[in-house]
Amino acid sequence: QVQLVESGGGLVEAGGSLRLSCVASGSRFRIAVMGWYRQAPGKQRELVASAPTGGSTNYADSVKGRFTISRDNAKNTVYLQMNSLKPEDTAVYYCNANALTVPDLKLFTVWGPGTLVTVSS
Repeated sequence: QVQLVESGGGLVEAGGSLRLSCVASGSRFRIAVMGWYRQAPGKQRELVASAPTGGSTNYADSVKGRFTISRDNAKNTVYLQMNSLKPEDTAVYYCNANALTVPDLKLFTVWGPGTLVTVSS
């Protein structure tokens, strides 16, 4: 069983920065993709950024140039550096991982509990 734990959320003024972290723990798994989603009040959950293992990163248009996703594969950790934050970035941010069981290579998806990011104007 794999678990994701996020950290780094909080309250920040517009124009400020925050860094989110997410660690995957468990046994007998191999990460295929790690990413961040967010869900604002009254809105659907949306992809913010994703980082496939050995692949190119992907960003939502709304965060391009402001957010940077990175991974430390040795630590099964994904980060989201958020700069130039705007009030519309306010949301619960969820870490997501698509992974494979080892050794049978079955694909599964796991979500973190979420961390709240609030950007004040």
